[in-house]
Amino acid sequence: MRKTSTRMLAEAGLMLALAQILSYVKVYEAPFGGSVTAGSMIPIMLFALRWGAGWGVAVGAVYGVMQFLLGGEIYSYHIISILFDYLVAFGMLGLAGILKGTVKGVLTGTFLGVFGRFACHVVSGVIVWASYAPEGMNPWIYAVLYNGSYLLPEFILSTLILWFLYKPLIRNINQI
Repeated sequence: MRKTSTRMLAEAGLMLALAQILSYVKVYEAPFGGSVTAGSMIPIMLFALRWGAGWGVAVGAVYGVMQFLLGGEIYSYHIISILFDYLVAFGMLGLAGILKGTVKGVLTGTFLGVFGRFACHVVSGVIVWASYAPEGMNPWIYAVLYNGSYLLPEFILSTLILWFLYKPLIRNINQI
């Protein structure tokens, strides 16, 4: 992890604010939480690409706390849900900063970040939300299908936007 600086903290605050604002623009909202937004994960992933995965995970976790406190409806106060649906799940978005430097690396990092978030939501789904699964349905299958219904489109949207932004932003991402 790089040393903190005023510039990094200012960029973190800006990206957190932008991510929170974008999270309010919803294309689709699932009935028990989760939504497809106007690219709300992108600012956190851009921060991770610029400052590294360690700081990206930290800022993602702060974003998770913001989503919990400011995101509107809270569906569960179970400690597993708070950790795995918010804190750890959004922290995983910082994994986007692991493989930076090439378009392929950025896209792979994006996949790792969104997949990490997906895995956290599935764990929470099996532990906390299993009772919502239809009669006779395996809770793992229910959690995968439910969370995939909004995270797959969100991943595709984020990947496309980051792919388009990569060329114009790459020079600035690597300069600090």
